[in-house]
Amino acid sequence: MAMATGSVATVRMSESTRWINLILCIICMVMIANLQYGWTLFVNPINKAHGWSIASIQVAFAIFIALETWLTPIEGWIVDMLGPQRGPKLVVSFGGIMVAIGWVLNANAESLSMLYLGAVISGIGGGAIYATSVGMAVKWFPDRRGLAVGLTAAGYGAGAALTVIPIRYVIDTYSYQSAFLWFGLIQGGVVFVVAWLLRGPEPGEMAGAPPPKVIQSVRNFAPNEVLMTPVFWVLYIMFIMVSASGLMATAQIAPIAADFKVGNAIVFWGATTLTAALIIDNIANGAARPMFGWISDNIGREYTMAIAFGLGAAAYWLLGTLGTAPWAFVLFAALIFLTWGEIFSLFPSTCTDSFGAKFATVNLSLLYTAKGTSAFLVPLANVIKTSTGSWHAVFAVTALMNVAVVALALFVLKPMRRKLMAESNRA
Repeated sequence: MAMATGSVATVRMSESTRWINLILCIICMVMIANLQYGWTLFVNPINKAHGWSIASIQVAFAIFIALETWLTPIEGWIVDMLGPQRGPKLVVSFGGIMVAIGWVLNANAESLSMLYLGAVISGIGGGAIYATSVGMAVKWFPDRRGLAVGLTAAGYGAGAALTVIPIRYVIDTYSYQSAFLWFGLIQGGVVFVVAWLLRGPEPGEMAGAPPPKVIQSVRNFAPNEVLMTPVFWVLYIMFIMVSASGLMATAQIAPIAADFKVGNAIVFWGATTLTAALIIDNIANGAARPMFGWISDNIGREYTMAIAFGLGAAAYWLLGTLGTAPWAFVLFAALIFLTWGEIFSLFPSTCTDSFGAKFATVNLSLLYTAKGTSAFLVPLANVIKTSTGSWHAVFAVTALMNVAVVALALFVLKPMRRKLMAESNRA
């Protein structure tokens, strides 16, 4: 009886411990959300203050996304090599310092080169925090991987909703430089403190977790093996296509609202269309991640992708054709974010299901670099808009990209993954 009681106590302790660590990861993700999703608030103020073109300012955004993603394999490798106790603490605390430095540099940037340097440093810091947090989620929750990653990624997607109004207030009342400085120091400081409470699961600690409903590989693929599988590269291409379409919207919401002449229209409770859209968009973006993650835990990853990206294609088309009315702009922009944000729960969980959890942080980071690659397609939206004179062509392209991904998920990825896991599990 004593042995049974001890066993139950151990399971309960692991259950509470993994939820505590998940909550801590979510807090870290909330603190870095503004690096991406708050960026659009600074674009026009920077343009007015310095006269730099929107396209050149958006290069900083592309640099941030690239560095935030492309270095994550190295950062993920460091986390795994340092072990579950030291890895998360050291890498996330380093990320908090870099995030603060990056935004302090943005606050003092008097040249594009200084703005770009700030993007480099904040990108390195943001990537360290993001990769570690997502890696922790897939390791702590093998039974509810989609939901856990979705909740973690929701902190990144919805976290900026908490600060849209405060940041706009600081920009309007003081300056965009003050907003960069104050929020940079606060966000980086919170991450640095929380980092020292994190840890990953010890070997064998998750043995008592309930079995998953979706098929998972029993083999742990090393990173070099993952890069040699066709499944990884199909996932990579799909990630690029969906990520690029979403980034074109998330980075351009303020300029699009201005061109549609709806940005300053009052929609409810004195809120302008742009303010309402940014708040609702971030909430939708965050909600999509655990929602579709939970759905994928129950009906499978590929079927969930087909549902989400099919709705996304419709959302892009509707915003491009009907978004010139204030309420329509808010509604269809929110639908875009609702059907885009789930890539950050669906792709990590699909990757770990396919290749195992032992090297999950590194393998997820390799896949996550697709987001960095897609970032360089963001300025293409401005090129298309300039050449055609409207945003309609941009939204038509993004809609078609989502339709193509639906076809890849159902008719290419699903049979390839089924074959890969059957072979690895049989071996």
